[in-house]
Amino acid sequence: MELNELINMVNDAVWGYVLIFLLVGCGLWFTWRTRFVQFRMVGEMLRLLTDSAVVTVESQVKEPGKPQKHISSFQAFAVSVATRVGTGNLAGVASAIAIGGPGAVFWMWVIAIVGSATAFVESTLAQLFKQKHQDSFIGGPAYYIQHGLHLRWMAVTFAILITLQFGLSNNSIQANTICGAMQEAFGWSPVWVGVVLAALGLFIVFGGIQRIAHVSSVLVPVMAIGYVVLAVVVIAMNVEHIPHVFKVIVLDAFGIEQVAGGGLGTTIMYGVKRGLFSNEAGEGSAPNVAATAAVSHPVKQGLIQALGVFTDTLLVCSCTAFIILISGLYNVPELNGIALTQSALQSEVGAIGPVFLAVAIFLFAFSSIIGNYYYGEANIRFITPNPVVMTVYRICSAGVMVIFGALASFELVWNIVDFFMAFLTACNLVAIILLGRYAFRLLDDYRQQKRKGIREPVFHRSQLPELENELECWE
Repeated sequence: MELNELINMVNDAVWGYVLIFLLVGCGLWFTWRTRFVQFRMVGEMLRLLTDSAVVTVESQVKEPGKPQKHISSFQAFAVSVATRVGTGNLAGVASAIAIGGPGAVFWMWVIAIVGSATAFVESTLAQLFKQKHQDSFIGGPAYYIQHGLHLRWMAVTFAILITLQFGLSNNSIQANTICGAMQEAFGWSPVWVGVVLAALGLFIVFGGIQRIAHVSSVLVPVMAIGYVVLAVVVIAMNVEHIPHVFKVIVLDAFGIEQVAGGGLGTTIMYGVKRGLFSNEAGEGSAPNVAATAAVSHPVKQGLIQALGVFTDTLLVCSCTAFIILISGLYNVPELNGIALTQSALQSEVGAIGPVFLAVAIFLFAFSSIIGNYYYGEANIRFITPNPVVMTVYRICSAGVMVIFGALASFELVWNIVDFFMAFLTACNLVAIILLGRYAFRLLDDYRQQKRKGIREPVFHRSQLPELENELECWE
């Protein structure tokens, strides 16, 4: 049995019998305990994101009165969206539809709706347990596992898993998709495209989170808006087909009318897998960058990160799905991944379609590469401060794995990612189930302050006396 087949067999077992129920179950539980925060507080999410003034608590600054290079709430949102909005939205959605059928889109929506509550909880916890680090903050699941659960072994396990998943294997996916798109559109060799990507990636990651945040806050809005505008144009040109598209999605989602794929189980599994890969709700990735933001209350960043899940799946992923389903090419066996999305776009807007998508996927995936890198960096720093280890990681993440992804097969890179993603997500979900009560108490406090007319609620560590010694940044 080949390595690729073995990994695929393990993935089917873990995803088919364990992780789907754990993901959906946690999402429903958090939705109930937060009193449907992802629906009731959408207005507050949008307000927090669009406010130009970022509230920086004086006690969170290392040296009061001295200017600090803190990451703003919007920049943290942009970096997390940069990792979410990438190949999962273009190649991942296409793969889910090609293998699982149109119904997989419905299950992507489901995992996004319930998963946004999970995203709120994990990012709120990341803010609560964040630590001071040079000119910014640092945090994530490894930190809230250690300081909240006091389980060092579990925290280190998570740190290793997320480094393998995001810092290394995820970057191979991004490179693989970029190279496939460039070859399809321009005939460029994957080898040379991979080398150029690696060189650009290394230049940026050696600049640290400040450079990553700056690049992402510029690239993400441009690429997301451009792609959504194109999708809206395509949908408007085919508005008469939209009722049929919804019908196909819903019927296929419940096995009523299987159009493609291997049955209802495959439809659900690929919808959930690709939905999680795209929006990362519950995976434990976004909390790493959510922790870097300077805000006056942990709930603020939790709300913003929950909005990121909606932005990714309900908006960008749906755009890709509609383009593919309108084209009718989703049941062509030879098409999968980014090639399917490019062919669908070409059928709607002509030869310019694949070229536009090649440029778009470069921006989407390249921003994901640098964002993914940071997730690994934050967790390696948690394990060891050794600068040599960090240098080796930077070279492997933005260099070696990018070139590997450029040369490896589509099936191999996706199977490797699914393998690590399953165990990483399970580890994080166990942690946030055990720590979720703190996020619920913080949300209650935030709502109480808002009801009193306080526009910008403030949190102090004395409000959680049992954790007071663990909350370094909330003096």
